[in-house]
Amino acid sequence: MMTDPIADMLTRVRNAISAGHDQVSIPASNTKREIARILRDEGYVKGVESIDEGPQGHIDIDLKYVGDRKNAITGLQRVSSPGLRVYCNKTTLPSVLNGLGVAVISTSRGVLTDRQCREQGVGGEVLCEVW
Repeated sequence: MMTDPIADMLTRVRNAISAGHDQVSIPASNTKREIARILRDEGYVKGVESIDEGPQGHIDIDLKYVGDRKNAITGLQRVSSPGLRVYCNKTTLPSVLNGLGVAVISTSRGVLTDRQCREQGVGGEVLCEVW
C-alpha cells in the first residue's frame, strides 16, 4: 500500500530524468493529472497524455530536454506530506527561487500555481515545488 502517491509521482519523474528517459508512466489520479497539466503548462514537460485502460489508468509524461540533453526540470520537491501538511494563506504563498520556479498548491478552486493563487486571492495546501 502506498501512503503518498504524489511523492511517488515526483520520484518517478526525478528518476526518469536522471536516467535520461524520454517518457515516464505513472498510475493515474485526478490530483496527479492536474500536477502533470501544470508541469506541461509551465513548460517543464513536453506533453501529458492520460490513458484510461484498466481499473485505474495511467498518465504518460513526455519529458523535456534542452540543448545537449539538459533536463528542463532542475529540482522537484514534495512540500506537504500525509504526516505533515503544509498550508498557506493568500499572504504567505511561497515563492520558489524568487519566481523562477513554481509552487503547486491545492486550493478550493482546484490545483493551481502560486502565481494563479496570488491573482485569485486564495491559499491552500502546498503540494510541491518545481524549478
